[in-house]
Amino acid sequence: MSVSVDLHAPLAVLGQDVQVPLASGEKVGYAALDYAASAPALQRVWDDVAAYAPYYGSVHRGAGYLSQLSTDLFEQSRRTVADFLDLRGGDQVVFTRATTDSLNLLAAAVPAGTRVFAFETEHHASLLPWAHAGLEVSYLRAPRSRAEAVAALEAALAAASEGPKLLCVTGASNVTGELWPVAELTATAHRHGARVVLDAAQLAPHHRVSVRELDVDWIAFSGHKLYAPFGAGVLAGRADWLDAAEPYLAGGGATRTVAREPDGSVAVQWNTGPARHEAGSPNVIGAYAIASACRALTEAGFDALEARERQLVERLTAGLAQIPEVRVLNLFGEAGDIRSSARVGVLSFVVRGWNSSHFSAALSAEYGIGVRDGLFCAHPLVRTLLGDEEVAPSECGAPEPSLPGERSLNAIRVSFGAGTPDEHIERFLTAVRELVTDGAAWNYRNEGGRCVADSRR
Repeated sequence: MSVSVDLHAPLAVLGQDVQVPLASGEKVGYAALDYAASAPALQRVWDDVAAYAPYYGSVHRGAGYLSQLSTDLFEQSRRTVADFLDLRGGDQVVFTRATTDSLNLLAAAVPAGTRVFAFETEHHASLLPWAHAGLEVSYLRAPRSRAEAVAALEAALAAASEGPKLLCVTGASNVTGELWPVAELTATAHRHGARVVLDAAQLAPHHRVSVRELDVDWIAFSGHKLYAPFGAGVLAGRADWLDAAEPYLAGGGATRTVAREPDGSVAVQWNTGPARHEAGSPNVIGAYAIASACRALTEAGFDALEARERQLVERLTAGLAQIPEVRVLNLFGEAGDIRSSARVGVLSFVVRGWNSSHFSAALSAEYGIGVRDGLFCAHPLVRTLLGDEEVAPSECGAPEPSLPGERSLNAIRVSFGAGTPDEHIERFLTAVRELVTDGAAWNYRNEGGRCVADSRR
């Protein structure tokens, strides 16, 4: 299918006209290239929330008009998310605080005796909740190709003992942006009787996601990465484990009835369905913001959004490939070929002769570009990708802590999406070339663990 791509018409996001100061005292439009951490809010989302704000009321509790309106809006938001994810009949949408909260909720609902399988390449939010909940976990080594990932899971499941099993896998890496073979991994898991939860925090903002087509059992994502602020997230999928589990939080909304017993104790009947795990007053504005973002992305058309983003990714990778000092971190694909692997708009790299904290600070102070440096809450993966990379000492900044006896490691991550103008990518490439060729124009110092410009060289 032919897709018309307008490279100069990204979705409108808040902050595109924000001016930030440079070390020189000049001001420049801020280039937000840290979407993987938190994407800027869509203007459409902000306008929808502002229009609703005067009508804000309690949810599931009041008889008044505003309470009824807010309840209807909250439940309609649930249906909008279900449509956005192409859920199956009988699947549930539970509103949470974020992906981390969603996966911890599911970990608390997993039946006792379940063995969880996760690649060491996962974000900490999908790597850590299972053992924290007391479950047995098999951590699979980082695969170096998609086929190797499927083969490793096949071998691990074939060797596993009988009993319930769960695979947790990312859709797109928060470090490399590379797309994982979710459908193939899910088919493999299901052949062995294992269920699958998909961490779509980095996938859903960039690609159409169909739970029905991928056949995953659950999916989790965050609103703040989907152009929706206000601290809400989603766990969606099969109802049986969720309805059989103890409520994630005990309190109002999760209960059907609460009564005193003759012996002085309290007897509780818990709700089934999403309410079982949504105790307390829900974040109706957060849920509505997610639903608004889902509508905006759907109406914009993922075919066009994906096609434009692929062109930006190709421009970025081609530009970095021309700078010998830059090494892009890839898990899949041929070594050294940074364009060999399909990815969303997320890419991490190191620069020979530079500490990544220092380089990132210079991008901000001298060019008005916001990126992230560190290990990106995926420490095992970044350590694997960096390998024996020689990391330059820094005159400033504090990389994320290393293991005892291990040298400090850190990398730079640039990430973008539907709200990124072409100019931000071009400015970033220009800045990288100039810093590599000419060095920083300013001296930097460590200030509370941050690298800040001090004096002109």
